[in-house]
Amino acid sequence: MKKRELELLAPAANSEIAIQAILHGADAVYIGARSHGARKSACNSVEDIKRVVDFAHRYRSRVYVTVNTIVYEHELGEVERLCRDLYRIGVDALIVQDMGLLRLDLPPIALHASTQCDIRTPEKAIFLQEAGFSQLVLARELTLGEIRRITDSVSIPVECFVHGALCVCYSGRCHASYAETGRSANRGECSQLCRLAYDLIDGNGKEISRNKHLLSLKDFNVSPHLGELIEAGVSSFKIEGRLKEMDYVKNNTAFYNNFLNDFISERREQFRRVSYGEVIPSFEPSPDKSFNRGFTDYFLNSRRAIGISSPLTPKSMGEIIHDVRLLHNGDGISFFDKKGQYQGVNVNKIVDGKIIPAKKINIPSDAVIHRTNDLYWKKQMEKNTADRRIGINVILDKKGVTAVDERGLKVRLPLDVPFEMANDKMKYEDIFRKLGSTIYKLRSYESRLDPYTFIPRSALTEVRRRLVELLDVANTIDYRYEYRRKENPEAIYPIATLDFRENVSNSLSKAFYEDHGVVSIKPALEAAGHPIQKGTILMTTRHCILRELGLCKKEGHRLQEPLRLVNVNHSFILRFDCNNCEMVVTKG
Repeated sequence: MKKRELELLAPAANSEIAIQAILHGADAVYIGARSHGARKSACNSVEDIKRVVDFAHRYRSRVYVTVNTIVYEHELGEVERLCRDLYRIGVDALIVQDMGLLRLDLPPIALHASTQCDIRTPEKAIFLQEAGFSQLVLARELTLGEIRRITDSVSIPVECFVHGALCVCYSGRCHASYAETGRSANRGECSQLCRLAYDLIDGNGKEISRNKHLLSLKDFNVSPHLGELIEAGVSSFKIEGRLKEMDYVKNNTAFYNNFLNDFISERREQFRRVSYGEVIPSFEPSPDKSFNRGFTDYFLNSRRAIGISSPLTPKSMGEIIHDVRLLHNGDGISFFDKKGQYQGVNVNKIVDGKIIPAKKINIPSDAVIHRTNDLYWKKQMEKNTADRRIGINVILDKKGVTAVDERGLKVRLPLDVPFEMANDKMKYEDIFRKLGSTIYKLRSYESRLDPYTFIPRSALTEVRRRLVELLDVANTIDYRYEYRRKENPEAIYPIATLDFRENVSNSLSKAFYEDHGVVSIKPALEAAGHPIQKGTILMTTRHCILRELGLCKKEGHRLQEPLRLVNVNHSFILRFDCNNCEMVVTKG
């Protein structure tokens, strides 16, 4: 039975972080190009991405580039040139949202359907597979059962987020930022209105909740359920965070790398990692150490989950400190004061088990202390914190030296030296262990020579150097790309009429949907260019504010509607689709 390949996919804001992600165990990284990535502030030149490609491919790690914004008509040529440049430097796949790209004259590079495509049903997944996508990034809101139904329906790899920040709205279908600020989330410019504080007001003007971050969700962490996701058919496990710093990516990549390795160690006949090389971190990874708003598994185990929001603050909570003597001078801590307000301060020192803060502030005696910045740990993470080595087996015989590595590559060099016999037994293994400046590590050594055979050590040193060079060349030659799958022109899109939420923003995208049976198409809000009317749907979300507040309508609670979310700059009207357990946020 063919083993299923498992992929740990890490984010990278830039080439340096991408390289560190690979060294810490990533089987693949995703990174933004010079334009049209869903994180506009995380752009990279083609030259920098090529540096990542060259490094990653040595470990058979893959590089995916995000070209996952909607594309305006006048930008189609620019995007086509970008995709060609990325293909030329050896990028493994493009992550895309806009179906117009499937009608461009692209090279045969593999395409992955972004989570911005809003993949929630088997029907949508099947269609995208038929459209020629090689990998599907599912919506983050799905339960294990819903994920399993999708993986059972397709034959291509399915990718799921497992860690990081959560959008409150189904990805790709949030228009609040554009409607309120002109900055489109579907163009990589989200203004994060969901992280702001709001008052919740009922239809009579009564205040239900005051100055709370009611749309702000905790961060995703499904590490305890990683095995269940694998059993449900997921093959790629994605860490969110293309705007996160180096230490976040190092820490979380190393953590999930260990988790996947432990899982596979007991099921080697069923699974294998996509890439190669043993990762040895110099620290104990822990997600609690990195930026987080507290953790939730969201809807993975329950479609009606509660406790998924972070209403008191959208800021990082960090790790809970049960013994303040573990704090260091200069650490950042947070807590909630007597009024329930989030407070942050640096530690000046610890005296007799008490925190002496760096500024005058009252820390309640019963406050739960979170460390948001571990100064000692941060300094450690600024150093080289992981090594990754490809194992090789070396065989020395009368005719030459053979090296076989864990990637399955085999190279051989002759020994063009006269053999002499020594008075003592000769040992040469240490010569082949000296691989410190390379990506290789000697896994096993075998000599088939008479133990008294003398060979000049300088000759074997030169053979070792050339063997390493040949392995690198062989890997470059042997590297296998996955190319774009063929589109089935007979495939029918599961929805016959599309409104603005399908984000059709150019003529090629429109033509794609029409080719696949769609009869009515409204343009994306960003492409339409007309004022956004009151009552326009801006978000649809499985997060229900009423359920979080213990006021679920299904449980008999009744509030005078319409309910509104308001602050000094914004006003939204809420509607509730209780049959589907969804909340709809409209322009107020």
